[in-house]
Amino acid sequence: MATAPAPIEARSFEDLLLDFLAYLEFERGLSRNTLDAYRSDLLQYGAFLKRTGVRPLEADHAILTRFLTELANDVAPTTLQRKIACLRSFHRHLRREGVLEHDPTARLKGPRRSQKLPQVLNRAEVARLLAQPKGTDAAALRDRALLETMYACGLRASEATALELLDVDLEAGVLRARGKGSKERLVPIGRQAVAALRAYVSRGRPELVGVHDEARLFVNRRGAGLTRQGLYKIVQRHARGAGLEDRMSPHTLRHTFATHLLAGGCDLRSLQEMLGHADIATTQVYTHLSAERLKDSYFEAHPRALLGSRE
Repeated sequence: MATAPAPIEARSFEDLLLDFLAYLEFERGLSRNTLDAYRSDLLQYGAFLKRTGVRPLEADHAILTRFLTELANDVAPTTLQRKIACLRSFHRHLRREGVLEHDPTARLKGPRRSQKLPQVLNRAEVARLLAQPKGTDAAALRDRALLETMYACGLRASEATALELLDVDLEAGVLRARGKGSKERLVPIGRQAVAALRAYVSRGRPELVGVHDEARLFVNRRGAGLTRQGLYKIVQRHARGAGLEDRMSPHTLRHTFATHLLAGGCDLRSLQEMLGHADIATTQVYTHLSAERLKDSYFEAHPRALLGSRE
């Protein structure tokens, strides 16, 4: 005789968590790293509920506030903000599925987001960095193509290392990037990046790959696909040569790409598409960056502004 399913109010936290993670993976297509972060955050929340003797579906605004208050002394504001977003997503899912009648996170408030803006390079610094890979040996051709492509297309480090040879159409001047959650997007490639890629693909890559059957575009000296650690070392080596080692990481080129496009007149929606942001609010941080750079340029160049202070 089949066992009747447990009533909604009796479902365990583990059961609810697994159902939520399956939704995120199969319907939302979130990445493994994101799923692991959600699992970790919710297991921490589940342990709190068990310790306080509260059933998962009976947690209210006061219980959630108490949980977050306990965390606030031990984690950074950005981490706490992420955990709040996770709790909201979890309870909204339960509400959509009819498991909860009311969403206890509706009035939940977190810490103010940090207003610290990402580091970006100016045009002269970018030129200095891109001029670092010198010579015509295979490694120099690869490094030049890698840096040019990351700046020209605003790629994440993981997207650059995941590029395959067939993802790049040098005739059309476009590449296919695989972003978070395996979402693909097409990004234009600038002329200088196209030239650097042509030189690398025709002369540098064949020498590095040798007899290997390697699909990925950027490879190491052994002919295998470049890892994120390998990419980081390449970027840092050339940043040191340009005197920028304390100013940048691989992600700095992505921030710089976005800021320079906005300063040049690119609209926010187009930039969102090129960056692969799911939410335009994520892209809007670059409008602040662009405004800050415009103010700096004004106060450095305007003859009347130079006479007094910025106040």
